[in-house]
Amino acid sequence: MESSTVVAPGGALDPALAGRLETFRYDNKIVKFFAIATVVWGIVGMLVGLTAAIQLFYPDLNLGIPYTTFGRIRPLHTNAVIFAFVGNALFCGIYYSMQRLLKTRMFSDALSWLHFWGWQAIIVAAALTLVMGYTTSKEYAELEWPIDIAITLIWVVFGINMIGTILRRRERHMYVAIWFYLATFITVAVLHVVNSFELPVTFMKSYSWYAGVQDALVQWWYGHNAVAFFLTTPFLGLMYYFLPKAAQRPVYSYKLSIIHFWALIFIYIWAGPHHLLYTALPDWAQTLGVVFSIMLIAPSWGGMLNGLLTLRGAWDRVREDPVLKFMVVAVTAYGMATFEGPMLSLKNVNAIAHFTDWIVAHVHVGGLGWNGFMTFGMLYWLVPRMWKTPLYSKSLANFHFWIGTLGIVFYALPMYWAGFTQSLMWKQFTEAGFLQYPNFLETVTQIKPLYMMRAGGGALYIVGVLVMAYNLMKTAAQGQFQSEEEAQAPALVPLQTRPKGEYWHHVLERMPVTFTVLTLVAILIGGMIEMIPTFLVKSNVPTIASVQPYTALELHGRDIYIREGCNNCHSQMVRPFRSETERYGEYSKAGEFVYDHPFLWGSKRTGPDLHRVGGKYPDSWHYHHMLDPNTMSPGSLMPRYPWLLDDPIDTTLTAGKISAMRTLGVPYGEGYEAQANGDLSQQADGIAASLKSAGIETASDKEIVALIAYLQRLGTDIKGDRGD
Repeated sequence: MESSTVVAPGGALDPALAGRLETFRYDNKIVKFFAIATVVWGIVGMLVGLTAAIQLFYPDLNLGIPYTTFGRIRPLHTNAVIFAFVGNALFCGIYYSMQRLLKTRMFSDALSWLHFWGWQAIIVAAALTLVMGYTTSKEYAELEWPIDIAITLIWVVFGINMIGTILRRRERHMYVAIWFYLATFITVAVLHVVNSFELPVTFMKSYSWYAGVQDALVQWWYGHNAVAFFLTTPFLGLMYYFLPKAAQRPVYSYKLSIIHFWALIFIYIWAGPHHLLYTALPDWAQTLGVVFSIMLIAPSWGGMLNGLLTLRGAWDRVREDPVLKFMVVAVTAYGMATFEGPMLSLKNVNAIAHFTDWIVAHVHVGGLGWNGFMTFGMLYWLVPRMWKTPLYSKSLANFHFWIGTLGIVFYALPMYWAGFTQSLMWKQFTEAGFLQYPNFLETVTQIKPLYMMRAGGGALYIVGVLVMAYNLMKTAAQGQFQSEEEAQAPALVPLQTRPKGEYWHHVLERMPVTFTVLTLVAILIGGMIEMIPTFLVKSNVPTIASVQPYTALELHGRDIYIREGCNNCHSQMVRPFRSETERYGEYSKAGEFVYDHPFLWGSKRTGPDLHRVGGKYPDSWHYHHMLDPNTMSPGSLMPRYPWLLDDPIDTTLTAGKISAMRTLGVPYGEGYEAQANGDLSQQADGIAASLKSAGIETASDKEIVALIAYLQRLGTDIKGDRGD
């Protein structure tokens, strides 16, 4: 990997050849700061996750205030772990390995630091806005439009710095890790920009440019490939660099790495629709998602085997070296997750697993095992080298490995069991043909002990991270940090002729611009083939004449529902299974969602589906349910929302919301903005009167009234009963 540096025995630079070498310095300081940020944000993100896990069996931990409810801190947890912990980890590894693989300092120190501080500012902004309820509700893309713009700008800074470094390299060929870094930059840029098309209403409020089925397709094209190209491809690049380094062995197969890379980036981009099986998405798009998901097993396992077989002849060292232990389990977890993912894409398996905690287990095997353990192994390898000292305590590192492994086991197994339990109870019928468990809450209370075990497993994992933080701090304290590491390498001289017998991919590896363009083409094909017909062929989203736009009051209620993160626990998609139509009502149709900006189909049922909840309960039931869920559903795990009873509807935003929706194609009449608040007041007065008749005195301008209006509207269009 670094063979072009000429060294004498013992590692010293050869004086006889020094005249032909250029001297330069690697920038370790930027790596140090990204490493520190990785550890700090990792602890923060995991503690938030543990809090959310405890809330699922101890609802009082929601504290009865807006900023700490599950619906708000769950996206805080996912964003903190994905973009703060994993994001800083991949930047740490990329900035360290890229300099050494390309034999040059990063293109610009100023861009490096702009990238670092810009990314940390985005993380802080994300944390503050999410707990304040500013969210788009789109999974892994919840951040509002000003932060989306900031992410785009900082990502471009990272890309310029990376590509500039590649262009000024001293190493002729780009090593396999660089391929994965390039694919990460290109694909994440495309995913983020396309999925983040939204129309601002205010400084921190926007509506998705897409609606319903189209929004769902774009979101899960993004969501699945955010996992692929933010959590997977960059970490494969880190695997290809750090695993051979730690094992002191060359990568098992260069040709296998070529197949792994090109097959993975081409196939992965097609697989997003497997998140939408049995939904209102057109069948042809669902089928494409299934086919390419199954195909993903081959390149994914090719990469896993390439990593594990790199350790051939080094297994004795694995037993002794905690770095290799972490990396072996990480690569194994990658293999497990990339086998399970395609299996979950099979329709018969998806019918059982989707919306259950099985998916939570699957995601965390990848997150805790693959991303977490690869990060820990990398940090244990990096810190002693940058501080020029042995690791403070190998025993503590081994303790971290074992308690972290136990944490994964005690996290994942209860979630698998919970998932199986949920699915079996949801689908169970009696001999007489009735649902065995018609009350959804029965399935929730049954798995509370498993939620407790999951929280215990998460706590064990966090203990390991805290031990690592202590171990790394003590390691740094006993060493001396080398911020500028001197190195030498020959200047890159252009080839006059192509060497005879040179492998074809070697030619491509020395043409970074061509390589980048081909990568872009490979990742665009699948997305374009899936999305263009869905947007341009009207038969893919048939309209329903009875479906009308939301009233002004219902639109406010929907935005409150989004703000409180209700879609984190409730789906709005009744699938065409008898068990679901018996429980919830008529299955969902594509045409019902044409005015939904954004879509709210959900990905997890901690509570029941709400697409047909309109008219199911009286207004008073919803009022009491939001004030204290246990009064209506004893044993409920749902938080209380008392502030909704006191906070007024912000009617100053009504005109802007109506105007924005009309721009997006919702057929509100011209000039309706001027009378929208009048219609809002009239509908709100009706709900307030309904509540008063049930003995509940409340002003008609409260947020609870708007939320009730939205909930009572859900699913009623095709029944011809809008409840207003």
